[in-house]
Amino acid sequence: MESHLDGLARDFRYAFRSLGKDSRFSLIAIIALALGVGASTIVFSVVYNVFFHSLPYKNFDRSVVAVLHDLTDGNNSKDRRYFNAEEVRAFREQNDVFEDVIGYARMRPTYDDGKSVRYFSFGAVVTANTFDYLGVPALLGRMISEEDGRPEAAPVFVMNYRLWQREFGGDPRIVGTVFVLNGRPTTLIGIMPSRFNAFDANFWLPATREYDRLQMAGRLKRGVSLTTAGANLNSIAHRLHKPNPNGIFPEEKFAIVPQTMLDSLIGDFRKTLYALLVAVFLLLMIACSNVSNLLLARATTRERELAIRAALGATRGRIVRQLLVESFVLALAAAGAGCALAYFGLKLVVALIPAGALPDETVIGMNGPVLLAALGVTILTAIFCGLAPALHVVRGDLQPHFSGSGKGATLGLRQGILRGGLAIGEIALSIVLLVGAGLLMRSFLTLTHVDLGFDPKNVLYFELNLPPTYNTDVAGSLQKKNALTRRILDRLRGLPGVTSAAELSLPPPLKYESSDTIIPGMPHTERWETRFEMCSEGYFRTLGLPLVRGRFFSENDVEAARNVAVINEAFARQYFAGEDPLGHRFKLQYLDSAFLDAPHDTYFEIIGIVRDYKTRGYDDPSWQAFPQAFIPYSVAGFSWRTFMARTTVDPSSLLRNMGQEVRELDPGVQISASGTLETSLQDFYRGPQFQLVTLASFAAIGLVLVVIGIFSVMAYSVSLQTREIGIRMALGAQQSNILRLVLFIGFRLVASGILAGLLVNYAVTRFLVSEIPGVSVTDPWTLSVVVAVVLFVGLAACSLPARRAATFDPLVAIRYE
Repeated sequence: MESHLDGLARDFRYAFRSLGKDSRFSLIAIIALALGVGASTIVFSVVYNVFFHSLPYKNFDRSVVAVLHDLTDGNNSKDRRYFNAEEVRAFREQNDVFEDVIGYARMRPTYDDGKSVRYFSFGAVVTANTFDYLGVPALLGRMISEEDGRPEAAPVFVMNYRLWQREFGGDPRIVGTVFVLNGRPTTLIGIMPSRFNAFDANFWLPATREYDRLQMAGRLKRGVSLTTAGANLNSIAHRLHKPNPNGIFPEEKFAIVPQTMLDSLIGDFRKTLYALLVAVFLLLMIACSNVSNLLLARATTRERELAIRAALGATRGRIVRQLLVESFVLALAAAGAGCALAYFGLKLVVALIPAGALPDETVIGMNGPVLLAALGVTILTAIFCGLAPALHVVRGDLQPHFSGSGKGATLGLRQGILRGGLAIGEIALSIVLLVGAGLLMRSFLTLTHVDLGFDPKNVLYFELNLPPTYNTDVAGSLQKKNALTRRILDRLRGLPGVTSAAELSLPPPLKYESSDTIIPGMPHTERWETRFEMCSEGYFRTLGLPLVRGRFFSENDVEAARNVAVINEAFARQYFAGEDPLGHRFKLQYLDSAFLDAPHDTYFEIIGIVRDYKTRGYDDPSWQAFPQAFIPYSVAGFSWRTFMARTTVDPSSLLRNMGQEVRELDPGVQISASGTLETSLQDFYRGPQFQLVTLASFAAIGLVLVVIGIFSVMAYSVSLQTREIGIRMALGAQQSNILRLVLFIGFRLVASGILAGLLVNYAVTRFLVSEIPGVSVTDPWTLSVVVAVVLFVGLAACSLPARRAATFDPLVAIRYE
C-alpha cells in the first residue's frame, strides 16, 4: 500500500514538472476545461437551489396543490384553483393519499392606525394547521397553532420578515402589539424568518370560519405518485358532483389535476432550466473533447519518451496511470479556475433571471452540494480527457517508437483518426448549441419587433386601491367609484405633458379579462372567447386605435352607463363573417358571475369597430389579434381601477408625483402599482432574454473551444508530417499546393463535423426551443448562418498551420524527426 502511495506521489510530482515545462499547452487546456467546469457549476447551482433547495418548508417535494381543469367544450385553459368550503372539506375528510391538507386564500384587510383607515399589505388567511404543515419555526414569538383557529379564539396574526423590516424597522418589541385589521383588534404573535414567504403573502391570519374561496395543498404520503393522487381526488369530486351554479363541483366536465407545489410556483421556468442543463452538458462535452485532443496530440509527440520508460520496466498500467494523473492535475487546476469563474458568473446569471420566475424563498448561491458536484465533474472530466489518449498511446508495440517512426508517414487523418473524430464531435456539438442560440435569437427578434397595433412608448399607467368606504354603501358604491374616476381623469388631462387619459380594467397588452360570448341568433358549437376591456371614452385615443367603422362611445355614453360596445376587427371577422356587426348585441357571460358587482344578463349593442391590437395566446404564446370588446367602465363597480395616460414628456417623471395627485382628490386612495407600458413589455421580455443570453454564451464558448480544437489538430498533424511535406516540396510541390492540401484536409474535418452536427441537431434543438414561438427547428436562414460561421472559423483555425506548412524549408523538413 505504501509503495503504491509513493508511486502515486511521484506521478503527481512528475506531472507538475512536465506540465510546467509545457506551459502554453497547460494554459490552453486549463482555460478550455475551466470554461466547461465553470458553466456547469453555474447551471448546477441554479438547478440544485431551484429543484432541491427552493423552499424552506418541511418535505416540500411531497407538497402538491389541487387544480380543477374545466373540460367543457374541450377547453382546458380554464383552471379553477379555488374551492368552496364544502369541496375543501370533502377532499380533507375523504382522501386516501395525503398525510395532511391545508387551505389558504390571499386577502388584503383594512388597517386602522388611529389616524385613518386604509388597506394593509397583502396577506393570507390560512387553516390553523398550516404552520405545523410548513414546519418552519418563528424567528420571534410563536407561530399560529390549532387553538388559534377555533371560533372563540382571540384574533392573532404572524408577519413575515420583509414587512417587519420595511414598515416597522425590524423592532422586536412590536411582537404583542395589537393591530386593528378589518375592524377587529388582532395581536401580532410572531415574526417569521426571511425565507418564509408562504403563498406570496406578507402576513398570515388563522381561518376561524369556513371560507368559500380557498386554495388547497396537501402533503402526499410516502410512495404515493401524482397520478394516484389525481385519481383519488377525481373520484371524490365526481362522486359529489352537482351540476348547478350553487352545487359542489358544478362544472359539467372537469378533471382534478394535482401538481407539485414547486411546479405551481415556477411554471414554465422548469423547462428553461432543463434546456440549460442540456446546453451546458453539450458545452462540457466540447471542452472535454478539446482537452482530450490536446492530451492525445501531446502524448503522440511523447511516444519515444514513453517507449523508453516501457523499456526501463514501466508497465502499460503504470504509463496509463501517469497520463491519467496529468489529466487529473489539469482538471484540478481547471476546477479551481472554473469555480472562481462560476462565483462571479453566477451573480450575473441570477441578475438575468426574470422577476417572478422563481419563488421569493429561493436563494441561489454556491454551497456544499454544488462544490461537491463541481468536484465530481472534475474527476469525470479527468477520466474522460485522459483515458482515451492514454490507451491510444500504449496500444500495440512500443518498440518502433524508439526510432521516431511512430510519427506517421502519410499526410491526412489516417494517423489521427481519434484526434479527427474528437474534433468532428466538437464541431457537431457546437452546431447544436449555435443553432439553438440562433433560433432563440430569431424568436427574440420576432417577439420584440412585432407590430402590436399601438405604440407603447410614453404611456403610463397606475392601479388604485380604493378604501373600504367605497364598498360599504352597496347602493351608492358604483356612483361613488365612477365619480372618483371622472375626477381623476379630469386631473390627469390637466397635467402638463399629458395629451390624453383613460380609465381601464387592466393595462394592455399583457393583461386582460376574458369571457365566453353569446350572440343572439348565432348558435355555435365551439367556445367563443372574447377579451374585453371596461374603459372610458379616451381609451382609443390614448392607445392610438383608429376607428374602422361606426363610432366610439362618447362621454355621455359613459356617464349614463349605456350598454354599448366597440369591438375590434377580429371580433367582427370571427363572429360576423360576411355580416355587418353594427347594431347587433352580445353578452359577456363573465359579467354574470355572482361575486362581481356587474350587470347580470346584460346585452351590449355594437356601435363601432376599431383596428386590432395584439395580445398573448394561451397555448401559443405568440402575439395574435384575438376578438376584443370594449364597454364603458361605468356599468360595473369592480373593486379595481386602472388609469392610463399618453404623454409628450418622460412618463416616469409624472408617475413620481401621481400619488400626491390622487391623495389630493381622496386621502384614503392608494396607488398599488404603476409603471409604463414600455417598461412592462421590457420586463416581460426578460424571460426570453435570459434564455437567449445564457444559451448564446454557451454557444460562443463552444465556438471558441472548437477553434482551439481544430487548430490543435491541424497544427499537430502538420508537425507530425513535416518530413513528408519536405519531400513533396523537394520533388517540386509549390507552396500553393501545400497550402491547398492542408486547407482541404481541414475543410474535410470541418465539413464532416458540420454534417454530423446537422444530423444531431434536429432532435436536440427541437427540445431546446420547443417552447419558443415564431421559429421552426429547420429554419433555413438560421441553419445557413450557423454553417457559414462554423465553416469560416474552422478554415480560419486551419489557415495558420497551413501557412506554416507552406513555408517549410525542404532540406530542414527532410532531416526532421
